[in-house]
Amino acid sequence: MTSGTASGTAALQERRYRILVTGYAISSYGTFLNVVALSLYVYAVTDRALAVGVFMAVRLAAGFVAGLAAAAVLARWSAKGVMFWANVAQAAALLLLVLAPDGFRTGTLFAVSTVVGASGTLFMVTLRSSIPDMVGEGRHTWANSLMVSGRSMAMVAGFASSGVVVSLLGYTAAFLVDMATFLVCALTVLLLPMSMGPARGNEENEEKDSQGKDGGDGQGSQEEEGTDGPGSRGGRRRVPAALVALGAVPVLGLMVALRGIDALGSSSHNAALPVYSTELDADNPAVFVSVFWCVWALGNVLVQQVLQRYTKRTGRSVGALGFGLGTIAMSGTFILAFAGLPWAATVLVALLAGAADGLTEVSYTSHLQTLPSPLRTHAFGLSATVENLGFGVGMIVVAAALDVFTPLSVVGVAHGAAIVLALVYVARVLRGRGAQEPQEAHEPQQAQETVPGSEEREGKNGKGESGAGPARGGHRDGAEVSGG
Repeated sequence: MTSGTASGTAALQERRYRILVTGYAISSYGTFLNVVALSLYVYAVTDRALAVGVFMAVRLAAGFVAGLAAAAVLARWSAKGVMFWANVAQAAALLLLVLAPDGFRTGTLFAVSTVVGASGTLFMVTLRSSIPDMVGEGRHTWANSLMVSGRSMAMVAGFASSGVVVSLLGYTAAFLVDMATFLVCALTVLLLPMSMGPARGNEENEEKDSQGKDGGDGQGSQEEEGTDGPGSRGGRRRVPAALVALGAVPVLGLMVALRGIDALGSSSHNAALPVYSTELDADNPAVFVSVFWCVWALGNVLVQQVLQRYTKRTGRSVGALGFGLGTIAMSGTFILAFAGLPWAATVLVALLAGAADGLTEVSYTSHLQTLPSPLRTHAFGLSATVENLGFGVGMIVVAAALDVFTPLSVVGVAHGAAIVLALVYVARVLRGRGAQEPQEAHEPQQAQETVPGSEEREGKNGKGESGAGPARGGHRDGAEVSGG
């Protein structure tokens, strides 16, 4: 009876999560349609290329600030409420843009840029940090793969259809379509079995319950140290909470730094692709860009299927080492994409780039999800801030560099920096794993065996985070989250 109830609960969780991912994929389509439609509209309204750059800068700056504020927001409001209102805010901003009089459109555009940038970041931080609570133990890799697959397909659909939608239906129709996608996502959020209200009272009750039940196991004290943040007594530890999150895992600081450099590399190939495509075929510059991103998305989706089957068969995720190796492969393939290879080779490179990109996304997200809940929010918020900073700075530097240097040299330097840092990161992970294996060899055999339900007990005893991600395998990669 207990087994049947647990199975039914897991099936219900999976079904509701699939519905949420469907809504997220639909809103992602709106987001990528937005990127093209809004940029074109800014230029049409202002007739200045500089305004397009400022528009993107405002959007990234809003995302940067939202990443810093995410932990404070989630300390006061439930994840469901934040995700719901983040989508409603974006829909309302687009409706305001449609209804704005001619004289107010420029100002409204930058207000929309701010709302979309901040709300999009808040939604993603909340979604990623809440996945462990939505899908249960041992399902993180599957859940992250499903999320990344949906976004990848939405990206291709959004970019591919943006020109058609804008040219045939006009800007107003494009904005209304965008608005509808965010409202659909908001409706799927409402189906989640979570509270919409403020989270503060619930957190206090849960903290008292955990203190009463777990006594002195050490895990509660670690979480309290990291969660004396916004809204806590005296508000004394708002900034240190993010630092606690970085210190909770041996290589997490380096991991987040690598993610930021990777974002800088991403800015280089995003900016260089139109330039390189024009050099290849000045009459049809969109051909190379379209083919590249479609094949990239195919590789991304394919690797998610492989990851899901690997996790289901072995019960393990790719872990921190997979993130480092995936970053090296991804950066290397993006450099090769600009090397002037024959079409067939370039298509293969794009496929591998998409697969490596999907691997890094899932391994990175899954690994951060091994953090205890309060620290997890700070880690994802800090990560979003670093990624926005890396991408924003990269767009400025790369745009200037492309006026002087070739796309291959610019992308080579940017992604080359990511490869160098990734090599340092991989060496650090391997060194940590090598130091950890002798310790595990001295542990009692019973402690090393994995039996059904042991992940949960292990997490409560302070030896691992209940079945989360890489901690479930027989080998640890030196970047585990310790519960105690």
